[in-house]
Amino acid sequence: MPRMSAFNSPLLLGFENFERVLDRASKASAEGYPPYNIEQTSEYGLRITLAVAGFTMAELSVTVEDNELVVRGQNADDDSHRVFIHRGIAARQFQRSFVLAEGIEVTGAGMDNGLLHVDLERIVPEPDVRTIKIENAAPDKKKKRPTTIDVG
Repeated sequence: MPRMSAFNSPLLLGFENFERVLDRASKASAEGYPPYNIEQTSEYGLRITLAVAGFTMAELSVTVEDNELVVRGQNADDDSHRVFIHRGIAARQFQRSFVLAEGIEVTGAGMDNGLLHVDLERIVPEPDVRTIKIENAAPDKKKKRPTTIDVG
């Protein structure tokens, strides 16, 4: 059965991109691995911290694709030779996505004690203020009107 969209109304033309962003956000929230935190670090700064224990920096990638921050992990270890009695540390590959609002830029990423930190900043544009000179718009009475010549 096809999914009904809230944006099918003819009054909401051009909102298809917004619907795709909402779909991506809902799919990303359904995933539970790896766990993450989002914190505000300053007035315009944010930090996303992902728990990526067991991954090296070479096995992780952070990209921005169409206003979407994508963190991927591909564990290269071959555990086929190891025998686990209990395995509680997940070592599977993952992809975690975060939809970024307009004006949010990724400023850097770093790894510390099994935590991947991705720093973001909201770019606040400087207001563009221009002064417009006001001129007298009254009709100029000294201008002569063109005269018509009767040819005949």
